[in-house]
Amino acid sequence: MPKPPPLRLGVNVDHVATLRNARAGERPDPVRAALLAIEAGADGITAHLREDRRHIRDEDMARLKAEISKPLNFEMAATPDMLKIALATKPHAVCLVPERREELTTEGGLDVVGQHNALAPFIATLNDAGVRVSLFIAAEPRQIETAAKLRAPVIEIHTGAWCDAVVDGHAAKAEAEWQRIVAGAALAHSAGLEVQAGHGLDYVTAEKIASLPEVVELNIGYYMIGEALFVGLGETVRAMRAAMDRGRGKLVSRDHAGQNLTGRA
Repeated sequence: MPKPPPLRLGVNVDHVATLRNARAGERPDPVRAALLAIEAGADGITAHLREDRRHIRDEDMARLKAEISKPLNFEMAATPDMLKIALATKPHAVCLVPERREELTTEGGLDVVGQHNALAPFIATLNDAGVRVSLFIAAEPRQIETAAKLRAPVIEIHTGAWCDAVVDGHAAKAEAEWQRIVAGAALAHSAGLEVQAGHGLDYVTAEKIASLPEVVELNIGYYMIGEALFVGLGETVRAMRAAMDRGRGKLVSRDHAGQNLTGRA
């Protein structure tokens, strides 16, 4: 079996902006955080411009695009206002996510099955503009199959339910969610989609999901910004990279031994 691609780390800087906005000032600066994360080894930066601008602001997106040397992943809802901003900003990638104003964080994957007709022209416009489109979806067969039909080249698997079950110690639920991710990643890869993953990941879960050969990028934010309060952002990025490398190393060692590469025993 061919060697899997290196695993990329995208660092989400939303919650640096959350802290800044608590005092309605200019510090801490999410762009500075992005630059520090890249210096420490991040492969890209993710930022979610919400409709209510609760953390990232329009000017943050413009500055990130202008000042960082790595790809910018623009998370956003599929609305006309956000499409206009994305086309003006021209990030490397746009990740379409569901969004409700009353939610604390993104609560589930985008329903691409139910929203197929609305999403199709939206995705086509971004594709035509040279912006890579990712769909943030649950690891469910119908959602994955519809994502492929919509010609979005990338999906990001929502890992929140699995991560929550791991943290809460619900072993049976965690295993069921994990097997769903394993199967979803394999299905997406077979459909020609690039597979990314994110939401709720920490050092432990990032290390485990890094062992899936189909997954090529992890996007992680809240946990890393929290850890950075204690050890610094650079050290947090390096520790996350080390966890991901450990997971990828387990995959590679299984490959050399001719064993199963799915993450299952």
